[in-house]
Amino acid sequence: MVPRTPSENLKYLEGSIEQLNIDLISSTRIVSEARSGFHPAVREISRSLDNAVVLGVRLSRPVLETVISAPTWTYYHHYRMVNFSLDQAALHIAGLCQRSGFGAFPVPASQILDWDRLRAHLSHKELGMRAGLGWRGRNNLLVNPLYGSQVRYVSVLTDMPLPDGSCAGPQEGCKDCYACLDVCPVGAIHEDVADFELDRCAAQLRRFSKSEKLNTMICGLCVKVCGGSVDARRSKKDNTHE
Repeated sequence: MVPRTPSENLKYLEGSIEQLNIDLISSTRIVSEARSGFHPAVREISRSLDNAVVLGVRLSRPVLETVISAPTWTYYHHYRMVNFSLDQAALHIAGLCQRSGFGAFPVPASQILDWDRLRAHLSHKELGMRAGLGWRGRNNLLVNPLYGSQVRYVSVLTDMPLPDGSCAGPQEGCKDCYACLDVCPVGAIHEDVADFELDRCAAQLRRFSKSEKLNTMICGLCVKVCGGSVDARRSKKDNTHE
């Protein structure tokens, strides 16, 4: 087989996910700064896998509409199914990498390994930012230009040569949107992204987990109001009268 260029490799992977419900895909090189934040369970093995494919699935807007003042069972079920879909897609991508002669490590979409610090294997959000899929919003989530925070992500670590999405250029940022500040029930979100209060947010997630009997630390309130340009176009259309 004739070796593919990094861009051709990404197009090869992208062309294989049309039936997998994937809305976003990009890649990035794993620099030492990013690897230092990986959990020890994956940090060492990742040293031989110097690239990452990041995949994203957009959440259902109507499902998010059910989240009024707390996460609902409908949102909880959707959240779980999207994570399952992401894990299936990551497994598929890892298989393609391996059948092309490369190593691959499909990282779980949502699996906490350190409950004290709420740490997973790695931050899909961080890799997504490095892959050029968006920026860190005031709500401490990855904000995509099209879909806002209404996307969940998964990553596959691999040594397949891939483009470095961090070269995509500067991201636009949240600018004058402060919608997430108004809906946070504990005031964990502030104007300056650096002032986000993770401990306060995590405490509220634990309260929701108990009060709504979900046994899962989810919220959805700031996700619901952060819909990106697609949501903005939808609102404009809804407000147009013929």
